[in-house]
Amino acid sequence: MPSFTQGELASIDARIENELVMVKKCKEYAKLCTDPQLRLQCEQIAARHQEHLRQLLGQLQ
Repeated sequence: MPSFTQGELASIDARIENELVMVKKCKEYAKLCTDPQLRLQCEQIAARHQEHLRQLLGQLQ
């Protein structure tokens, strides 16, 4: 595991929390959408945030 300062770990932790919230919100918005194009866009945004989350977690390994 790479060495991080407390400040860097706090920043990564905050970003992880933000990405988790964005994934959850976008998935919920997608469920509520009646317009298929808008639903697809919400799903794509959720997937993008899920990838960001994966990358952040990868930095901690």
